[in-house]
Amino acid sequence: MPPPRRTEAAPAKINLFLHVGDRRADGFHALESLVVFADIGDALAFESADTLSLTLDGPFAKGLEAEPDNLVLRAARALDVTARIALTKNLPVASGIGGGSADAAAVLRGLAGAADAARLLQIAAELGSDIPACVLSKPLMMRGRGEVLEVLPKCPALPAVLVNPGVGVPTGKVFAGLATRTSLGHAPAAFDLSSAAALTRYLRTTRNDLEAPARALVPQIGEVLGELARMPGIALARMSGSGATCFGLFQDDGAAAMAAIALESSHPGWWARATQLG
Repeated sequence: MPPPRRTEAAPAKINLFLHVGDRRADGFHALESLVVFADIGDALAFESADTLSLTLDGPFAKGLEAEPDNLVLRAARALDVTARIALTKNLPVASGIGGGSADAAAVLRGLAGAADAARLLQIAAELGSDIPACVLSKPLMMRGRGEVLEVLPKCPALPAVLVNPGVGVPTGKVFAGLATRTSLGHAPAAFDLSSAAALTRYLRTTRNDLEAPARALVPQIGEVLGELARMPGIALARMSGSGATCFGLFQDDGAAAMAAIALESSHPGWWARATQLG
């Protein structure tokens, strides 16, 4: 009888806004971000085994290697467990939507066993700044270098399109090019989450501080944002994380679906997916 197979989703992480503060003594930048998760992402499967191994498949598997330093394997080793792990890579690599972090978080959730929640978040923070948020995979405010999390009591569903121009962006170079920043404390402690329209109005008062340096490195980001802004039903277009993936918030699911089809049709090298955030 084959060993039981467990599965875990790794939803895409979207920074609806991202404000950057000063560099901390530990070398990390202080951050303030409203984070939500998409209903699309990577997928992981686990089977019991005497050794730890990783296999890769999916449309973006070629962008990864099952090397010892892979975040998925590092997460499993941090739990001191063995398993046969299969990762289906549906999200673009190095794309600003937490693909690797979400994968590592899914491993922690899927293989944690008796580990308590606090210990799991501690391990996540040791592995990477985005991983604690991805462990929770709920709408939240993220502060500190990513380890200070405040889960939102509610969040409206946001019809959206994710678009990546097929270009990876090195996060370190984006931060190195950061010339101006909003700094922290701009986001109020409470804001209107009663509807998608109310949240979108608030988001227009915020920004992604990393967008300007990312666009300087990868001009295609500006092209993506321009194309999104021209789509019927668009409410807001912005880059997520350190790029290059951008998101568009739309008035309804139909407009989002039509936009995704139009963008992939007119730009064959782009990856565009309609989704819901929240």
